[in-house]
Amino acid sequence: MIKRKNFFYRPILLVLGIILSCSLVAQEAQPVQFSFETKRVNDQEVELRIHAVMQPDVKLYSVQKEKDSVLFSSVSFDDAVQSLLDGSMTEQGDLQTAQDSLLSASVSYYVDSVVWTQKLKIPAGDSVLLKGTVDAMYSKNGEYLPVQKSFREFVHKATVKETTPTNSVANKSLWWIFLAAFGGGLLALLTPCVYSMIPVTVSFFTKRSKTRAEGIRNAIYYALSIIVIFTLLGFAITLIFGPAALNNLATNWIANLIFFALFIIFGISFLGAFEITLPSSWTNKSDAKAGTGSFLGIFFMALTLVLVSFSCTGPIIGNLLVLAAKGNYWGPLTGMFGFSAALALPFAFFAFFPSKLNILGKAGGWLNAIKVTLGFLELALALKFLSNADLVKGWRILDREVFISLWVVIFILLGVYLLGKIKFRHDDELPKNDFGLPYLSVKRLMFAILSFSFALYMIPGLWGAPLKAISAFVPPMGTQDFIVTGSRNQIAMSSGGSHEDALPPPVKYYDRMKIYEPEVVTTYGMVTYFDYDEALAVARKLKRPLMLDFTGINCVNCRKMEGQVWSNPEIMQRLKNNFVIVSLYVDVQSIDLQENEIYYSKALGKKITTLGDKNADLQVTKYGANSQPYYFFLDAHEKRLIPEGYGYDPNIEHFKNLLDEAVANYKKSQGS
Repeated sequence: MIKRKNFFYRPILLVLGIILSCSLVAQEAQPVQFSFETKRVNDQEVELRIHAVMQPDVKLYSVQKEKDSVLFSSVSFDDAVQSLLDGSMTEQGDLQTAQDSLLSASVSYYVDSVVWTQKLKIPAGDSVLLKGTVDAMYSKNGEYLPVQKSFREFVHKATVKETTPTNSVANKSLWWIFLAAFGGGLLALLTPCVYSMIPVTVSFFTKRSKTRAEGIRNAIYYALSIIVIFTLLGFAITLIFGPAALNNLATNWIANLIFFALFIIFGISFLGAFEITLPSSWTNKSDAKAGTGSFLGIFFMALTLVLVSFSCTGPIIGNLLVLAAKGNYWGPLTGMFGFSAALALPFAFFAFFPSKLNILGKAGGWLNAIKVTLGFLELALALKFLSNADLVKGWRILDREVFISLWVVIFILLGVYLLGKIKFRHDDELPKNDFGLPYLSVKRLMFAILSFSFALYMIPGLWGAPLKAISAFVPPMGTQDFIVTGSRNQIAMSSGGSHEDALPPPVKYYDRMKIYEPEVVTTYGMVTYFDYDEALAVARKLKRPLMLDFTGINCVNCRKMEGQVWSNPEIMQRLKNNFVIVSLYVDVQSIDLQENEIYYSKALGKKITTLGDKNADLQVTKYGANSQPYYFFLDAHEKRLIPEGYGYDPNIEHFKNLLDEAVANYKKSQGS
């Protein structure tokens, strides 16, 4: 008993050790880290931004000197730059003022992070090398210490760099980030990737937990494993590969094929073809080492959940991950911890009661019926991953009508199974009534009706029906070869304004990208562009605001936003008559850039060679966001009409007010 009791705490000690080691690594880092960037404000002015990120126990003193204070920071420029300075340096951050007991004086300082901004008069046609030195003072553990950092920033003739939006997560407190991420974790539980892993957990803990104490122990192991793996893996991937790493994983065709194979295996297993078990050698080691194999098995299950969930949950935490590429690791680390904690809680709670699941499994074979039902759902979800890979690579092996056909067949077979007309190897006979005749329970009949109804609902989609309820999951309408011509919504037939104001058809990338147009675009006769410069030229010619639609081929929330919000008649009229829309897909890897368009992205940490990479880099470097959908509105001079942009929010009134505000601000910028 003592031996097992000690072992019970080993995984917990392991987790604490990993977290402690990460903390020690963080402590060895520089107390204050600086980064520098330039941003052109207009044709005459440029801003130099100095980002300072501090460790939690560090106070960085302000550049605004308090009276008679010796604790302040300063920024000095070379003589050649002095004449270009426009005004004094400004600060943005959580400024705190306190009385220093040692110096008996008031001091002003920042914690977490601060941005120092200096405006310079540099015409757009000039190239200037900005050279200078930051002489900062900070305190840590009661010690006052100096830190010095030199900078050399070259301002090109066409420098336009903007990386700190007003709604950046970097400006939020760690508590806000934690709570927002925790809410995102709860939301992620509703995604197919995470929700479909519940039967795996059921099967695993049903077999391995013979007592309540063992079930509780396994649940703790599982929850801690999810938190540790998700937090450290997600943070490490972002830190090493940049803020677009998780989105790239979600859209990577190889990763999606792996997920497809994984779900196919799970689905076939739940149908009863075979059992997923650990190797017998692992089981023997488990017995010999008092549960070591058990913990490894649980850790493996948690790792599987983490890897699979990245495909669906990456966009939810995209904004948090932008912070990691900018040097502030506490933000994403806190966010990833909150996200994974929320993700782990329901699994831990569900696994706390394995004995009840065992009882459920013995009650008339209901547990096996649930597993078989979920097996059909696993097969259906597996096709979504295959569709993702197919869309990214452009294979056209799983076009819309093929995908819908397979789903129709799967859900018809599920309905037949629920009626008891199909049996698998582990199924029990249907219960018998007082006359010895098998009968169908009302619950089972209700689920069969739902399955058949869903299959019937999808059938019109074979001829081009929009299928709004599942439009976020089926391939886009552009991949369907046969569509029955019929009446459209009246708004689709309305003109987009006068003939002179009609939008010209898109040209660049259209032949390759038209298959990805969402149903709302094809159904309502919208015109959207796929190249930023082409759309900007049209917007300037027609004197309309430009709407940037950062989206993705496999973005579920993008399809929800389009299907639920864009399709609203009032919203659609505004979009068609008042805006020029450019859809910037961040996950298109099948379209290569021209040789003269290839460049290296410092933000993403890689060479930009595809259209998707180019759009992703634009979103991160210029707009400071990395989640989709995300909308920004620009005037003819590429200035933002709505400073904060607009993320996923399916509230029709909010979006309508946003569009009206963008139009009003555009008219003001045009002087009309």
